[in-house]
Amino acid sequence: MAKTTVVIPNYNGIQYIDRCLETLYRGRTVPEIIVVDNHSQDGSLALVREKYREVKVIAFPENTGFSRAVNAGIKAAETEYVLLLNNDTEADEQMVFQLEKGLDAHPEAFSAAAKMIDLHNPDRLDGAGDFYNAFGWAFARGKDKPAYAFCRAGRIFSACAGAALYRRTLFEKIGYFDENHFAYLEDIDLGYRANIYGYPNIYVPEAKVFHAGSAVSGSRHNAFKVKLSARNNLYMICKNMPALQILLNFPFLAAGHLIKGAFFTLKGLGGAYFKGLSAGISLACSGEGRKNRVKFSIGNMGNYFWIQGQLWLNMLRRLFQF
Repeated sequence: MAKTTVVIPNYNGIQYIDRCLETLYRGRTVPEIIVVDNHSQDGSLALVREKYREVKVIAFPENTGFSRAVNAGIKAAETEYVLLLNNDTEADEQMVFQLEKGLDAHPEAFSAAAKMIDLHNPDRLDGAGDFYNAFGWAFARGKDKPAYAFCRAGRIFSACAGAALYRRTLFEKIGYFDENHFAYLEDIDLGYRANIYGYPNIYVPEAKVFHAGSAVSGSRHNAFKVKLSARNNLYMICKNMPALQILLNFPFLAAGHLIKGAFFTLKGLGGAYFKGLSAGISLACSGEGRKNRVKFSIGNMGNYFWIQGQLWLNMLRRLFQF
């Protein structure tokens, strides 16, 4: 029996989905595979059904967003591990095996992140795990650095859900991907919750995957992505940080959001960014937002101290690029 089920969310991925599936079947470890389709209209769903009949398909009648799609795949899986994989990726033949090996060696860990390499520029990294800092900035560790760098395994703040292995049973303890996010920062939010509950996220550099990036949204910065990311970021802060921690970090959070506001204004996206912030406040203050807040527990105090240290350390990492 397979130890891992790969869940691939798909939305109009005709350019990439065939190659994504093909590389998985060439791997050293062949997993179970579930493709969750968000009402694609480009023929990609038909391609999967016709060419890969052994792949289980879950098809939604509308675009439900990333979080709901992957939750459906995770809940349909029966294996020990679930690997989330973007449809615009090509897996190294060792990727699944190395990720399994990483989580096997760390039974306390929740997730294991692969080394993501730029598909179009394989000399450069796309990311080596994700960080979050006291400015309220999420960023891919090692983005655009040489692909040979970041070759040491270790703990990270969270795994990028574009290529990450998760211990399936722990979703019942810490919760699934928050479907209010729709897309963007949902993996940071999940990793944040895992840290609160004391389940580390690790990075496995031997597990390599090539990632096109922005295949669905179309670019690194666009109005849709900027607005949704700003909304989700404020919502994530409010739901995961206790009030005292928000007060402690408020000067940094305020500065970080002002800097980003100025950055996106210069790019002509200031309106989208500030609309996103307003929507984030509304979501956090809504009944749904309050219901999803992580309840503070004194038993998790040590984990909150670790998180706070990471928020400050990652702020320095971002400022001084180390």
